Amino acid sequence: MARPTHVSRALSQNFLADRATADRIARLAVPRPHQAGLLLEVGAGKGALTEMLARRCRELVAYEIDPRLVPVLRDRFAGTPHVRVIGGDFLAGRPPRTPFSVVGNVPFSRTAAIVDWCLRAPALTDATLLTQLEYARKRTGDYGSWTLVTIRSWPRYEWRLVGRVGRTRFRPVPRVDAGIVRIERRRAPLVAPDAYPSWRHLVELGFSGVGGSLHASLRQAYPRRRVDAAFRAARLDPRVLVGEVPPGQWLALHAALAR
Repeated sequence: MARPTHVSRALSQNFLADRATADRIARLAVPRPHQAGLLLEVGAGKGALTEMLARRCRELVAYEIDPRLVPVLRDRFAGTPHVRVIGGDFLAGRPPRTPFSVVGNVPFSRTAAIVDWCLRAPALTDATLLTQLEYARKRTGDYGSWTLVTIRSWPRYEWRLVGRVGRTRFRPVPRVDAGIVRIERRRAPLVAPDAYPSWRHLVELGFSGVGGSLHASLRQAYPRRRVDAAFRAARLDPRVLVGEVPPGQWLALHAALAR
């Protein structure tokens, strides 16, 4: 029988093995101790991050998909009544109806699905996720370019790269470094709720690749003169690549085209 601490490659397990890094992530997730309400942890693993989070929040629900690790976690936190360990897939859980936060050392292979779950949860306030560094940089614009997921959700969520973690801080050691992504729901959305469908339409059309450029893609739905005027208002070159347009200029495009 395999020992509970063995790694499952199928589950993409790379356990955080550095206490200082775990404490750093916990502080980013919960800046003010004990003021956080409900906190959900994705992939508690062996409990390194769970321990640090438990010190800073009032209620922690830790999900662990590997059934070999669940008994170990429950034993470790048996004397911590505000920590509840759930054996199962985080993605199968229903989002709480009351405000909550998400934090976790996310399996690299499941990052996109977990982020999508978070963005679809109506009561999510913020998520602090340890992801593959390349993913973190792409989603936060750190490469100087932006992705569909980030731009589409930008009016409701701010994306930030708040830290980097070297690959040697994990066991087993992965091939790449990790990044800490912070996704925060805005108190006041940048686009009104009734205008959000037009925002999604604009962004998805822009990223469709139809026509070979952003300018050409938008002309599929808007007259050329309106697209030209919108590009002037947003101070964009008509030859700009879609990934090079930052969120602020997308907002300017929408303001001009949604009239």
